[in-house]
Amino acid sequence: MVFFQSMLLAGYAYAHILMSSTNRYVAIVVHLALLVLAASTLPLSIAENWGAPPAGVAAPFWLLGLFAISIGLPFFALAANNPLMQAWFARMRHPDAQDPYFLYAASNIGSFLALLSYPILFEPVFTLQAQSRWWSIGFMILIALIAGCGVLMLRNQRRAVVRPKTTTGAKPGWLLIGRWVFISAVPSGLLVAVTAYISTDIAAAPLLWVIPLSLYLLTWILGFQRRPLIPHRTMLLLQPFAIAGIIILLYYTAWVPLLDSLAAHLVAFFIIAMACHGELARTRPAPQHLTTFYVALSFGGMVGGLFSGLVAPYAFSWVAEYPILAALAVLCRPFGQESWKPYERLLWPLAPTYWPQLSARFWPFAVIIALALLFSRYTGFDLDEDPELLKAIILVLATASLVLLRDPPKSAFAVALALAMVWLYPSSETRLETVRSFFGVHKIHESGDGRFRILKHGSTIHGAQQIEDDNGEPVTGRPKPITYYHDKSAMSRVIEAVRARKDAPLQVAVIGLGTGTLACLSAPGETWRFYEIDPAVVEIARDPNRFTFLSSCAPNLPIVIGDARLTLAKESDHQFDLIIVDAYSSDAIPVHLATTEAMAVYKSKLAPHGVVVMHISNRHLELRSVVEGIAAANGLKTWIWRRDKDESDDGNYVFTSDVAISAQNDGDIGALARNGFWVWNTPDPAVRVWTDDYSNVAGALWRRYTR
Repeated sequence: MVFFQSMLLAGYAYAHILMSSTNRYVAIVVHLALLVLAASTLPLSIAENWGAPPAGVAAPFWLLGLFAISIGLPFFALAANNPLMQAWFARMRHPDAQDPYFLYAASNIGSFLALLSYPILFEPVFTLQAQSRWWSIGFMILIALIAGCGVLMLRNQRRAVVRPKTTTGAKPGWLLIGRWVFISAVPSGLLVAVTAYISTDIAAAPLLWVIPLSLYLLTWILGFQRRPLIPHRTMLLLQPFAIAGIIILLYYTAWVPLLDSLAAHLVAFFIIAMACHGELARTRPAPQHLTTFYVALSFGGMVGGLFSGLVAPYAFSWVAEYPILAALAVLCRPFGQESWKPYERLLWPLAPTYWPQLSARFWPFAVIIALALLFSRYTGFDLDEDPELLKAIILVLATASLVLLRDPPKSAFAVALALAMVWLYPSSETRLETVRSFFGVHKIHESGDGRFRILKHGSTIHGAQQIEDDNGEPVTGRPKPITYYHDKSAMSRVIEAVRARKDAPLQVAVIGLGTGTLACLSAPGETWRFYEIDPAVVEIARDPNRFTFLSSCAPNLPIVIGDARLTLAKESDHQFDLIIVDAYSSDAIPVHLATTEAMAVYKSKLAPHGVVVMHISNRHLELRSVVEGIAAANGLKTWIWRRDKDESDDGNYVFTSDVAISAQNDGDIGALARNGFWVWNTPDPAVRVWTDDYSNVAGALWRRYTR
């Protein structure tokens, strides 16, 4: 999103400069030359020799550089088309040229349809190379169409641009431009923030990010229609209730059912974005200032994306940008308008009489109340001890944000104070420690009875440790592996079988660290090496105050930080007896670790008679067929653990698991080959093998829910 918004700004600024030329031939010739130059870089591909991705703070900038080198020029040329086509159209003698902004809605319809159709229609059918070839052909056709538009503009140009009645005609001042920037920044940042929040705190699922992005594009479409389907006044009426709803949802997260919470957050985001984009459409300038308007919008979009995409992950340990932007959304409402009157009649019939006195005294009283609430712990009155009073305060502040809508800054202050109270005094069900990195938010919390400490990433448990026994006494000594790695789990059985078959210490590589539970399945004399992409996970696993698997079982365990596909490839060939790929239990899987080429890397690192184990437990994706296909493509056989034979005790964090083992011969997996709990499967011919050039997440999602 940061790259997308940044390139939009560059393209819109280029269009603005280009249209400042009085010679209309120049704009057409220069832009066609840029398109031809961009076409010379096709087909699209990932730039080579860019180096390995770095760890830590530099990772986002490495990615931005890779995007710029790989697709920067074609996307820059495409980004300029939107304002350029509208500016050209506004200079024609067409009757609709007086208000060309409906073309902006048309552009977003194209984006909306492309977003929805790609994972459903294009990705399952075409390889990446085929997609790139077809995209290149489409780009060539687009150049011809844009050349035709340029010819039409020159043949049908008007001498002057007529100012439409529905738009502001004066040259926009810096104050108005700044307001456009602010109003466009809030929903742009909120898009990234709400996506991060719902995938972190509510329900992570494949392709879930498509929903908020689709809603975002839809708000642009509806906002810039010539005859809006939803009146802007209606959205302004609903927006404060959506913001107040976010306050309530954030406080009552633990009590709201998952799907209800997901739907409520998405509806609130849609309403807020609609109100913001509707306000931009309402204040849009005359066509002669069209490119200035779009530069302001793109700059605001980039600022919002930078805040939520780059600044927030390193500034906050949780998704704090979500409530911050929700509070700022109040300031996107029109100032000096009559839009507050419906609320005044609804919520405060006496407001016209007492508003002047209240307005004059508001800020002194507001500051005193805010300080008293925020620092109540230091005055000897802890709101933690009176949750009912805390709930009442939050509800009163949420209501106050509605009552104060006559003055948006005052309303925003009430929203911010309510959200601060939610953060300072979370409900007992939401108390947790959060560690945030480029790869997401990791949550560490204890179970309701205090016996277990759990690590979650999104909605997926990545490890748990028992810290107290049934009598409430601390558990000491070597921790007992639980979750997916208990003593009767599929993973534990595979390790024991390979160890027994070799009858010697093992050399083991593990992709995915989690809490480090697997380290406690190692035996004396064995060499285990972990590969983990997220330094924050390593920090959590190594901290004995959080989890003690590593400190108790393997304090000197080597951990290689980086993308395992790259770091494992650097290891010597034929050295590992067992490679455990434990990176698929999350709801967003690393596809590049589940391709034919990835399995070829694993196979090359196996010692004679070595085994690859893949933990494929996933609530949303059927990955068994994927593993069977990529293993067979490398000459390996695959056995699948019969999940119905697994033991589970969810109350004690002992879970069932889906596990696949791949090896060349039956003898490589020892006694498991004769164990009825493991079933040898051949690849499903109906499932296309995943490669670096082809994958089908939507297909795996479909199989999971239809088989």
